[in-house]
Amino acid sequence: MTAATAPDPPQLDADLAGLADVRTKVRAAAAAFAELAGTDQETLDRYVRAMALAGTKAAEELARLAVDETGYGIYEHKIYKNRYNTGFVAKWMLERRAIGVLWVDDDARVTAVGSPMGVLAGIIPVTNPTSTALFKSLAAVKSGNAIVHAPHPRAARCTLRAVQVMAEAAVAAGAPEGLLSCLENPTLPATRELMSRDEIALVLATGGPGMVRAAYSSGKPTIAVGAGNVPAYVGVSVPDPAEAAEMIITSKSFDNGTACVAEQSVVVVDAVAPAFLAAFEERGAYWMNAPQQAALARVLFDDRGAMRPGSVGQTAPRLAELAGFTVPSSTRVLACRLDTVGPGTPLSREILGPVLSVYQVPDAAAGWRRCREILALDGEGHTTAVHAADPAEIAPFGTLPAGRIVINTPALFGGMGYSTDVDPSFQLGTGTWSGSICSDNVTPLHLINIKRIAHEVRPWRTVYDPVEL
Repeated sequence: MTAATAPDPPQLDADLAGLADVRTKVRAAAAAFAELAGTDQETLDRYVRAMALAGTKAAEELARLAVDETGYGIYEHKIYKNRYNTGFVAKWMLERRAIGVLWVDDDARVTAVGSPMGVLAGIIPVTNPTSTALFKSLAAVKSGNAIVHAPHPRAARCTLRAVQVMAEAAVAAGAPEGLLSCLENPTLPATRELMSRDEIALVLATGGPGMVRAAYSSGKPTIAVGAGNVPAYVGVSVPDPAEAAEMIITSKSFDNGTACVAEQSVVVVDAVAPAFLAAFEERGAYWMNAPQQAALARVLFDDRGAMRPGSVGQTAPRLAELAGFTVPSSTRVLACRLDTVGPGTPLSREILGPVLSVYQVPDAAAGWRRCREILALDGEGHTTAVHAADPAEIAPFGTLPAGRIVINTPALFGGMGYSTDVDPSFQLGTGTWSGSICSDNVTPLHLINIKRIAHEVRPWRTVYDPVEL
């Protein structure tokens, strides 16, 4: 048989190719982690700084790739998300230690030492496919770990490119090859195989409910995020109703609502409702009537109640068009007045798009109860925004089951740690309220084991002595 007539070599199907890719990338990551052993914080920071500069330089390229590949979000806003991680977040990381001596308590004679965990599995969502990969890459290397990313199949190319940018910069700065990598054949079986591999020390999961459940079922330590049905309360002591309206609309419309930390519902007290709602409409909210709301709900959710992928991350005018009605091109969010919360009221649920439900309440106590209902519908543990100036009005909202309660600031920018002083991050833990182990904004300090070197400070034989209380 001649070369011209020889049959083509057999081709692996997608699942087999994905599994082979997992094995190759994980083994390379484990070898890189072993080579990295003993590297000090100053050297790791050199890698992180090089990665951050490269990511910032590539921010526009990555934003364009993300929008073109997924069809979700706004190009300019994805640039900001990329730069937030490679600029603001990276600077915060570089100002702190994660490896080596973290702190010393001379009086207690205890020294805390940070140690890397090993090889991490980074699960990357389709909604923020490049910015999340940039963040997890920086956090992993800052804490001395290797990481293998598993992108969403609908965002495979842009996530791969983001990780390549990070990896190339790290290697150029002296890091070992294989320290950062990304699956090139992402399938659900491949991602499950990645999470369950013996070499994986921790799973960092950002994605939909199914992926989060799979991560927690992997048998590995896991930090995963929950859903974000985020309420915003506008109280009688709101400093400026118009500014509150602008903050909420800007937050929810940013990148077409693809951030789970953005507001989903507004709960406004009757006394300030006229001023707030007038400003709300002036700033780009379009009030839908009942038939339009029903049509939009059918566009957003399927018969099982799951969000339809084609409706995620679209502009308000585009969503209206899909639902069969027209809105002004200047519309920033689609708004609806509701009086119930629950599965039977689809628009009261989390929506990854520029849609806001609005509830009026007589007072702060009723507002608290309504916010509690909203959080109970797939939002517990995430975030609540409160717009009020009176500490007595604000205080009860601190008892809500939310990991972040941000005051007089957009939920998006406050929750991720830009306009507030919570730790800046692009993975926000939701705590045991939603089945997560972590309620913090995740940072490199969550990706280390901390040793305590402790000297004897009292004679051990006194353990037998009685203690007076």
